[in-house]
Amino acid sequence: MTQVAEPQQALNPKLIVPFVNSVRNVFTTMVGVVTTVERPTYKSGPAVSYDVSAIIGFSGQVIGSVVVSFQMDAALKLVKAFAGVDLTADSPDFADAIGELANMIAGNAKKDLGATASITCPSVVLGANHVIARLRGVPCVIIPCKTPVGDFAVEVNMKQTD
Repeated sequence: MTQVAEPQQALNPKLIVPFVNSVRNVFTTMVGVVTTVERPTYKSGPAVSYDVSAIIGFSGQVIGSVVVSFQMDAALKLVKAFAGVDLTADSPDFADAIGELANMIAGNAKKDLGATASITCPSVVLGANHVIARLRGVPCVIIPCKTPVGDFAVEVNMKQTD
């Protein structure tokens, strides 16, 4: 069976820049960790995310999702910096802290999107080799981020509605 490539719409850069700025702001002010944001790239196919992912949905004039995905070791260290205590990955507080980091990134970016949007409460997925489903026909942009304690990425898959 021949597969036909799905049509992709262009992603508006105005939907990416607020997330880049938000990551820098949140990690500097709330986590106290300098974060290097690398050049955003398109994510091809349903590639696996890192070990820990928080998903925030958007609705309104902007629809889609943002996924903040961490390497496990980085997640543990960043949560410690954020919460001020060591938490294990199986602790409910660990998932809450990961969700709150994603919530702050999404909320901070939302105010600069230039559109009216609502965000969902975060859902957190733990475990290696998980794949996050996303909007079809809309590109997914990965914003790779590096910190002294490990890497994470922000995946933006959204579009403006009419």
